[in-house]
Amino acid sequence: MARPDGGLIQETNLQYYAGAQIIYTPVAIATYTFTFNTDLVLGSATSWNPADPDYTLNNFLLYTSVNGIVWTPFLTSFVLVNNVITFGTLVAPIQQPIGTYVKAQLKADAVANNYGGYEYTKLNDVINNFMVAYVGENKLIPNVKRSDVIFHAKRGLQEFSFDTLKSIKSQELSVPPSLSVTIPQDYVNYVKVSWVDGAGIKHTIYPTQLTSSPSNAPIQDSLGNIIQDNFSENIDGTSLTNERWESNNPNNITGLGLFNSSGPEAFMNDWWGESAWGFSGYPGQRYGGDPVNMQNNGWFNIDYARGMFNFSSDLTGKLIILEYISDGLAYDLDTKVPKMAEDAMYAHLNHAILSTRANTQEYIVQRYKQERYAKLRNAKIRLSNIKLDEIVQVMRGKSKWIKH
Repeated sequence: MARPDGGLIQETNLQYYAGAQIIYTPVAIATYTFTFNTDLVLGSATSWNPADPDYTLNNFLLYTSVNGIVWTPFLTSFVLVNNVITFGTLVAPIQQPIGTYVKAQLKADAVANNYGGYEYTKLNDVINNFMVAYVGENKLIPNVKRSDVIFHAKRGLQEFSFDTLKSIKSQELSVPPSLSVTIPQDYVNYVKVSWVDGAGIKHTIYPTQLTSSPSNAPIQDSLGNIIQDNFSENIDGTSLTNERWESNNPNNITGLGLFNSSGPEAFMNDWWGESAWGFSGYPGQRYGGDPVNMQNNGWFNIDYARGMFNFSSDLTGKLIILEYISDGLAYDLDTKVPKMAEDAMYAHLNHAILSTRANTQEYIVQRYKQERYAKLRNAKIRLSNIKLDEIVQVMRGKSKWIKH
């Protein structure tokens, strides 16, 4: 279907796939309304000018043409308000001649953000639909403040994001010499951390239980007393635990390197204490060791005091992928609900509003609690995206002999 015909799809094929919309001028006009699902954005009121510092913040380019084939960038003044472009100014608009073609072309990032949007419903639309379908005269909820519905909808989206929606985000980063990378701005909890080899294959990096990053490292005097500054606050120093962990060679733990039991920190070089038994350097001495400590993919731990992910020294310079979940409310683009979970959101709103309303009979609250649970379970099953062919493939693999 090339053109919207009254259904839920509001963009043409050209708008969706190419990120472009062309408007023909049948009569002399100055204003043009664009109907992308993605809002047009100007970096500033004057960023129509390529010389403006905010020009690169625009998410679209504007063109005109006399034949719809050869396009010329429009580089004179125009105003953008709610996806309506006015040539000239609002006070002194400049009409375009009859027969002029005007094209708005989204930039590559804006086009990519528009892809796949049909599988979601905007949270604002969910709220509007709920107010129409579930609130009113002769309904279980005769009236409710819209602000209350917005609050419960946002709380529901947060809870769904943690367990049901599995809205996993990821960042591709390189581990610097400092062995630390910053926790993402919208981070709530990590899902998986991996390093990527030359073939693009991910190798899981496991959280370490061998060390931790202290939240404070106060300076002490020779008697062990913590020293305070002139404002009676403890003076915080540098963590020796972090320094020792960063300088440690992981091969001394995994057993992949040669041993050296000399020096003041000998335990770091012979973590298993095998040299004391005279077995240093012989194979088989780590038989029965914990696989978590025997793997060769490195470790990470989270330093919550500094807001950093810390990595073991064998990961220096490696490419990593940090997968994590957010709460779905960090940015406006995130405030959307998968259509497979939309019914569960309505059930959540019903239960949340009725359970906090005075004089609601308990059996009604319990009824909607059960309904919320059932629909949330259905949403989890739908969003798990389990396909029969994939299950069959796994089961076929289980029936094979393991050969070396």
